[in-house]
Amino acid sequence: MSTTVETFEFQAEARQLLDLMVHSIYSNKDIFLRELISNSSDALDRRRFQSLTESHLMAEGTDLHIFIESDPAARTLTVRDTGIGMTRQEVIVLIGTIAKSGTREFMNAVRQAKESHSPELIGQFGVGFYSSFMVADKVTLVTRHAGETAGTRWESAGEGTYTLEEVDVPEVGTSVTLHLKPVDSEDGLHDYTQEWQIRQIVKKYSDFVAYPIKMQVSRTRVPRDADGKPIEGAKEETVIEVETLNSMKAIWLRDKDEVSEDEYHEFYKHVSHDWTAPLEMIRAKIEGTLEYQMLLFIPARAPFDLYMREGRRGIQLYVKRVFIMDDCKELLPEYLRFVKGVVDSEDLSLNISREILQQNRQIQRIRKGVVSKILDTLKKLRETDKEKYLKFWAEFGPVLKEGLYQDHDNQEALMDLVMFQSTNDPTALTSLREYVDRMKEDQDSIYYMSGESRQAVENSPHLEAFKDKGYEVLILTDGVDEIWTQSVHEFGGKHFQSAGKGTVDLGSEEERKKAEEERKSKQEAHKSLLECLKQHLDEYVKEVRLSSRLTSSAACLVGDQFDLSPQLEQLMRAANQDMPRSKRILELNPNHPILEKLDSLYAADSGDPKLKDYAQLLYGQAALAEGTPPPNPGQFAKLVADLMVHAG
Repeated sequence: MSTTVETFEFQAEARQLLDLMVHSIYSNKDIFLRELISNSSDALDRRRFQSLTESHLMAEGTDLHIFIESDPAARTLTVRDTGIGMTRQEVIVLIGTIAKSGTREFMNAVRQAKESHSPELIGQFGVGFYSSFMVADKVTLVTRHAGETAGTRWESAGEGTYTLEEVDVPEVGTSVTLHLKPVDSEDGLHDYTQEWQIRQIVKKYSDFVAYPIKMQVSRTRVPRDADGKPIEGAKEETVIEVETLNSMKAIWLRDKDEVSEDEYHEFYKHVSHDWTAPLEMIRAKIEGTLEYQMLLFIPARAPFDLYMREGRRGIQLYVKRVFIMDDCKELLPEYLRFVKGVVDSEDLSLNISREILQQNRQIQRIRKGVVSKILDTLKKLRETDKEKYLKFWAEFGPVLKEGLYQDHDNQEALMDLVMFQSTNDPTALTSLREYVDRMKEDQDSIYYMSGESRQAVENSPHLEAFKDKGYEVLILTDGVDEIWTQSVHEFGGKHFQSAGKGTVDLGSEEERKKAEEERKSKQEAHKSLLECLKQHLDEYVKEVRLSSRLTSSAACLVGDQFDLSPQLEQLMRAANQDMPRSKRILELNPNHPILEKLDSLYAADSGDPKLKDYAQLLYGQAALAEGTPPPNPGQFAKLVADLMVHAG
């Protein structure tokens, strides 16, 4: 068939728009093959779907597939399918007009007709085809619509015009031939005629496309006999054969009972690069106005880069089995970054490049569903298999705690999952619910104390009154504890209270009232002495007062209720935050002999220089007790040495 070649101009200011798409929209040039395969998959879906009511569109024995053909000598790459094909007018409308999506229009038509068996179509925008111009100087499209005898040939160099002509096409379907640009590794242009390059891209992006993606390959073999043994003296021969490049086995779409445990573990290795079997698997299918499926795994051990800012995290995102991105942070909050797996959306909205997700309600709904399912699984694990949950907590507990201040919507659910060391048991962890259930009748706060280690906390003078009266205190040793305790204020109607902040009132109401009266009485009796000590330590403390938390130690440093803890100050300085040293409150044990000694010195001579030395010693001792160095270590060491000499 010979017809006149007609030249047309692209619509929608095509020259500028095409240049934008080629150079700005897609950051990874390998994407072009994913887009062409997705278009072919759509065309195959349309032919299969429409043939249900129009049987003539697909003859008996029709092989629905995608075929890739490369020609290294001619520098061409062809993607051919046996899909629905296009009419001449459709080529003009759908290919000649950039950003005009046939898939989108077809889906709209299906929805309007309220068809019950809607096909799964990937593309929702009309620009994927034009990604071909990132790697090709010229693109030739040949297509024949099912039910028609003639075909259409479309060709363009991407410079604002395209040509059309009527041609003979023996089979229904579409082929897209790319006349490839020269290889330029610096610009991201690989040799797309190489089998290994094609195979790698298909495996990464289109491995789970529902139709076989075939390619003709050559293999060198040694002839063998009927028993499969090499024939002696026979020379190697080159064999041409057709291979299917994709597995088509989207494990998350198969019935759960059809997938073996070994297959799940192999898939987990594929998505996580972890050779240890996962601790737990999460699989769910969400149906309704927004459809998606998830196959997620909780690892058995923390990856080495869990706390690295550049660490690999997130889950893989697929749309209709087509790989979209490897690290979809939009679907997984930071505190769940250890979770691995895939989410496959039926109708997730993407932007025109399919590389950056739109911040819309659909994404937020999927994220909410994914987080909810993970937290529900962890809750069930804690309730049904505490030993396994404790293994999880040992690996990921500090990371999960980040959610206490990052995710306000799920804060309550997370509070039910967190575990802590406590003074109730030297080895066993406790939940907040268990702590509350053990609280004394007269206790109205959940007490906690933070420090570098359990030993440091247990030896802290701040806990003396708690130990004396048998009050349980949570022991917080993770750096993240210093952050979440600033934003979480209560659990189960009980307020969190640091044992190292504010005043401590323990016991029954009558006991607390009596103790407070005694403390105030002694405070008034020693008022002048305490003011003297405050003057000597004015650079470091904002108040010197008598303590209700000390029973054996001479002194300790505490903060006001809303002051930053010294550990949090250290964390912020380590993060290069300009943090001036905050003034603390020095508490003295009203029953310690040193108070009597100081009182005697002050009564004899309120200007005695020893009062300043003793004040420095008390402050340095209190600082050391909480794990921080005294402000002037050299001076402190000298005062201790002098004290030892005079004591001797």
